[in-house]
Amino acid sequence: MSALDDFTDAYIECALWSSTDDDGTPLDAIDAELSDDARDAISVECCLFVEANAELLAQYVTRGRTMGDAGYDFWLTRNHHGAGFWDRGLGVLGDELTAISHPYGSCDLYVGDDGLIYAQ
Repeated sequence: MSALDDFTDAYIECALWSSTDDDGTPLDAIDAELSDDARDAISVECCLFVEANAELLAQYVTRGRTMGDAGYDFWLTRNHHGAGFWDRGLGVLGDELTAISHPYGSCDLYVGDDGLIYAQ
């Protein structure tokens, strides 16, 4: 598995864990899959982030973190959760990764009428 795959898989795992359906149930606890459109959009955003920030992410990994951790932190940071790149004791590196995550904007997952999970 590639570093990008690790990043993307962890990003999706965190997105499903931290998102809920209309009843407040975490999306990782329901029987629903990502739509092809959501999976494609997520893959593109993760690829763009990893490629644009390869040097910073390499530094992140040399500090005892993994690309999977970075995927989690990207989701949490872009969505302004209470944890993320800034919260890992990384100092300036964490601040830089936070600053470059925020322009991606928030992403919300929701379950469509067809039972698939979509991203907006």
